Amino acid sequence: MSTRPHKSHPQITARLKRAHGHLAKVISMLEDQAPCSDIAQQLYAVEKAITNAKRTLIHDHVEHCLSCGTDGDTIEDFKTITKYL
Repeated sequence: MSTRPHKSHPQITARLKRAHGHLAKVISMLEDQAPCSDIAQQLYAVEKAITNAKRTLIHDHVEHCLSCGTDGDTIEDFKTITKYL
């Protein structure tokens, strides 16, 4: 495994903070009995932000961590990360 810093982690953090904000808005909207279509739109935004963060993390892991190894541990690590796709 590589010990170099992950360049994508700040991007992932930003995406997750955005998702956190959207999720807080959903909770507030539910408490305020906002229209269901508006709540669904906010939930969609949460889902997309988390999906994009996960995709970026997995792509970064493949490029950053798996490209450095050539042994059986690399294959097992790849199998492990792909179950989250």
